[in-house]
Amino acid sequence: MKRGRWFFAKISGRRRIGKTTLVQQALVTTDRVFYVQIPDSAVAGVLTAVHDAFDTFAIPPAISSRPRSLSELADALGAMARAGYVVVVDEFQYFHRKNLSEFPSHLQRVVDELGRHASRVPGGLFVLGSIHTEMEALLNERRAPLFNRVTDDIVIEHLDIASVLEILRAHTEATPERLLFLWNLFEGVPKFYKDCWEQDVLAHTRQELLRRIFFQSSAPLRNEADNWFLNELRGRYEIILKYVARNPGCMNGDLLAYLKELNPGANDQAAGYIKILMDKYRMIVRRQPIFARRSERSGRYYVEDNFLRSWLHALSKSVAAVHFRPEEVLLAQADHALEDAEGYGLEKLAGILYEERSRKSLPGFALTSRIQGYWDSADTEIDLVALDEERETIRFGTCRRAPASLLSSLTTTEGHIARFLATHRKYQAWRPERVAITPTIDPSLRAEIEARGWIAEDVNDLVRGL
Repeated sequence: MKRGRWFFAKISGRRRIGKTTLVQQALVTTDRVFYVQIPDSAVAGVLTAVHDAFDTFAIPPAISSRPRSLSELADALGAMARAGYVVVVDEFQYFHRKNLSEFPSHLQRVVDELGRHASRVPGGLFVLGSIHTEMEALLNERRAPLFNRVTDDIVIEHLDIASVLEILRAHTEATPERLLFLWNLFEGVPKFYKDCWEQDVLAHTRQELLRRIFFQSSAPLRNEADNWFLNELRGRYEIILKYVARNPGCMNGDLLAYLKELNPGANDQAAGYIKILMDKYRMIVRRQPIFARRSERSGRYYVEDNFLRSWLHALSKSVAAVHFRPEEVLLAQADHALEDAEGYGLEKLAGILYEERSRKSLPGFALTSRIQGYWDSADTEIDLVALDEERETIRFGTCRRAPASLLSSLTTTEGHIARFLATHRKYQAWRPERVAITPTIDPSLRAEIEARGWIAEDVNDLVRGL
């Protein structure tokens, strides 16, 4: 924006990640702003939303009259940019809908004209969207009208763990258990932590936080999942999502067998539904064990988003029954299920902390590739495998949410490590390290782990210095 010349910027990221807020904060110093959120509607609905925005932002008729068609809408956006306005079009992905698909061609005509005189155009255009493939189809596909027109591509990611810790340290005691609980629920979505702050529950017990955030009639996140994405899916994919959320790491055969049990004729559509959930909505991810080729059939499915995974695994059933069963019973049920979900959450958190520490050159293991898990058809199962190729060091990790179960996992994991090294002989000459990870390790447990030749790491160790 400081360039003082025409720009056409794409901003993408998951819903609630802060795209709109980022733009709002950037625009506080200017009064020449036009913002419109595009509805998932027909042309008339879009134009009605635009007319309302014209009234809200008091666009003078001398700059542009109210558009009566999608072609005139593109002209109006261009006229405002020439007059020095920063134009923000939210939910831009809806222009990928068939009934609105003419708009990108009209906008191409306007954008090309503005680009030819960029130095004399003081305004610019932000387009915001949350459905990755539809934004890509509109702006980055080679045959799309707007291909190669974007001047800036900004992707809004989750807050990193250091930022989440900063929030917790400002408002509560940032214990490992609280970090795991909140991060497993909300990951790095700023709005969710703000909701907790507004409800004054960041420092409260787990069940009180769940009560105020999800269960009460005025709870801010009670309908979040439905409003955010499940309604958009119109129920077609919810069975697959629920199964993957409740069975993280399931394989293709597991999923197809489950669908066949529910509906013997569903297998023909299942592969297509899984592909859409992976590629279009990015709600499911298929991960391969470390060193596997992309084409191997050993992939496992996970729900990518922590909030969606926690909602479907632990919260949705209990929240839906709030009018029919005692609240205390439902809270205990949801909390217990969340503890179960935090088992996989700890693996994911530990992997991200390893990567964050390595990226920031903090003491610890220096990664040379992404930290991953390992599994094979011989029932070998290792939670985390980390490589330091410069020092030829390979680290194997086992993660347990309950510290009491950590010691018993060491012997089992040692057998898995031996099978791994027998299969991947290249690493037999490397220096092996074995690490046991849990939220909190007391001194006596740490001494027992280290006496067996393992490194003991808890979340306090992994966040030190962040």
